[in-house]
Amino acid sequence: MPDMLVSLHSPILVELKRRIESDRVTIRPALPPEMRLVIDWVRENFSENWASEVAVAFSRRPVACLVAVDAGKLVGFACYDTTAPGFFGPTGVDAESRGRGIGLGLLSSCLDTMKTLGHAYAFIGDAGPVDFYAKTVGAVPIPAPDKGIYQGMLRRPSR
Repeated sequence: MPDMLVSLHSPILVELKRRIESDRVTIRPALPPEMRLVIDWVRENFSENWASEVAVAFSRRPVACLVAVDAGKLVGFACYDTTAPGFFGPTGVDAESRGRGIGLGLLSSCLDTMKTLGHAYAFIGDAGPVDFYAKTVGAVPIPAPDKGIYQGMLRRPSR
């Protein structure tokens, strides 16, 4: 999967912000006292690697992790500036909550936060849903002959 680049000054992002409806879901910055809960939730629902990146997000000031909360329950998260400055992700939504626009809301809110902090562009590292990012935020693949920052990353052996 390629890394992708997003211009944070694109008119597509302004339009995206207008389209998002949040129903009962609140998207907000994570609070330091929520750190263990959020990290454990990400580890249980996604991966140990993503949980590590969330831990880095909580070490930033301000905390570089947004959460989606529905009726007091964590249903999604999105981080920025974790693997490297300017990187968006990881991000994920609880399987039962998908299809409600929560991921889109997290993406939009995160990119808007990054722009407010002075970033002109965001990198989406090792982008999974390439077509989704291209269509929703105008992201373009970065041509590279390798895996970029993830080249040679240590991983746990498969059991």
